[in-house]
Amino acid sequence: MATQILLCFFLFFSVTLSSSGHPKNFSVELIHRDSPLSPIYNPQITVTDRLNAAFLRSVSRSRRFNHQLSQTDLQSGLIGADGEFFMSITIGTPPIKVFAIADTGSDLTWVQCKPCQQCYKENGPIFDKKKSSTYKSEPCDSRNCQALSSTERGCDESNNICKYRYSYGDQSFSKGDVATETVSIDSASGSPVSFPGTVFGCGYNNGGTFDETGSGIIGLGGGHLSLISQLGSSISKKFSYCLSHKSATTNGTSVINLGTNSIPSSLSKDSGVVSTPLVDKEPLTYYYLTLEAISVGKKKIPYTGSSYNPNDDGILSETSGNIIIDSGTTLTLLEAGFFDKFSSAVEESVTGAKRVSDPQGLLSHCFKSGSAEIGLPEITVHFTGADVRLSPINAFVKLSEDMVCLSMVPTTEVAIYGNFAQMDFLVGYDLETRTVSFQHMDCSANL
Repeated sequence: MATQILLCFFLFFSVTLSSSGHPKNFSVELIHRDSPLSPIYNPQITVTDRLNAAFLRSVSRSRRFNHQLSQTDLQSGLIGADGEFFMSITIGTPPIKVFAIADTGSDLTWVQCKPCQQCYKENGPIFDKKKSSTYKSEPCDSRNCQALSSTERGCDESNNICKYRYSYGDQSFSKGDVATETVSIDSASGSPVSFPGTVFGCGYNNGGTFDETGSGIIGLGGGHLSLISQLGSSISKKFSYCLSHKSATTNGTSVINLGTNSIPSSLSKDSGVVSTPLVDKEPLTYYYLTLEAISVGKKKIPYTGSSYNPNDDGILSETSGNIIIDSGTTLTLLEAGFFDKFSSAVEESVTGAKRVSDPQGLLSHCFKSGSAEIGLPEITVHFTGADVRLSPINAFVKLSEDMVCLSMVPTTEVAIYGNFAQMDFLVGYDLETRTVSFQHMDCSANL
């Protein structure tokens, strides 16, 4: 049921090892935060409450994306208690297990570190760098330190230690030392895969709205210091995910795949794989696509949204890269002027129901039927070179037995292709060829 689609996951890794060296292919199991398997599962929270919380996070995340793009200081993606993913890794030697928010809108990975100047309450143990034999501080003139922007980095000149400072749109923050450490990922066979020399932030001054479950942030963005970029050759610069709409209500899971075999194959004409170029633009953290139009039935509506160009004095311009694809945002947010035309076409195409207001006032276009089945239009999203045909679960959310709402909303800020629209697609990122591919499949059957 669409009412049960919420995309907050707790991540565990399931890794298939190669005979030697780092694996070229492995998979990450995603356990939905609202699944009974999730360690933060709360059976007292209703489906409606979960939906409303997810919708509010989508709007909040969009504002933080926009705030980051338009300010001099770093304003990374949505973090804290309403972050969309948790990820289990081990760090240090001997290894200590930490749970951190996996954020596709951030680059540098950081965890809380002892000794703390100021640390938020954390349920698990805090990493103690003094107890790890593989911890190594980065000097101020190192390449890794210089990879941070001038507003992100500092220097302890007396000890020649590179410093990082991150502030977030919700006033959360983290400050600490830039270092390298051995990061390990647990495998299904019980043998961890280790990545020595991984750059991360050792945060001793952290505060704001971070959840007690998490130790910090795992950066999965496109920038140079993200975990994805650092694992580059180990995963052949390729990864994909398949998000199941069933994962919130059963013990089923979704999955992220990393490596050569993770990308959908388009060799067969019947594969149904379509691909669109990634657009290279600043900041490199985000994955930008170009949205050309959206069709409602046979009516094709050209997209009129603009993209932000930070090199153009903050002026909006009609350029490529006008939408960010993000696995951590629930709703799809579209430019307000375009949305008016698009939503009108949707309203004209819905049959067996009348338009009503969302009881929570969060979604703009809801439809309620009497006893008749609601007829919903087919919606196709047209990216450059890729026509992605959506199922009803991708474009509508079922709030009750007789009410559905469009899961796309208007925005005057950053346009985002959210994870409702990506449900039951294998979404592949090839960072070598700079493309994103889509293949429709039952993700619950492909784990």
